[in-house]
Amino acid sequence: MYVGALELDILLGDVHSLKQKRSTVRPVLAELRRRFEVSVAEAGHLDLHRRALLGVAVVAADPAHVRDVLDECERLVAARPELDLLSARRRLIGPEDE
Repeated sequence: MYVGALELDILLGDVHSLKQKRSTVRPVLAELRRRFEVSVAEAGHLDLHRRALLGVAVVAADPAHVRDVLDECERLVAARPELDLLSARRRLIGPEDE
């Protein structure tokens, strides 16, 4: 079993309140869940209205599949015009990491 984690630090465009931030981030989270069947949540920068830290996790039997899914998730977020992807960090945990 392999577990992949992806941390996406994003800058939001023309957002002036936490309410606007939620209305921008929620559809992104929902699309990631729907398209890639991953677990995803807003995991940081909760009090900042123009920044968000998204955490994505996926579990699979094959490490290549985990990498492919995380690549697709990163591409989807990077392609959103209302977001600027500042950084992406990943981690892959497998049986050898015990």
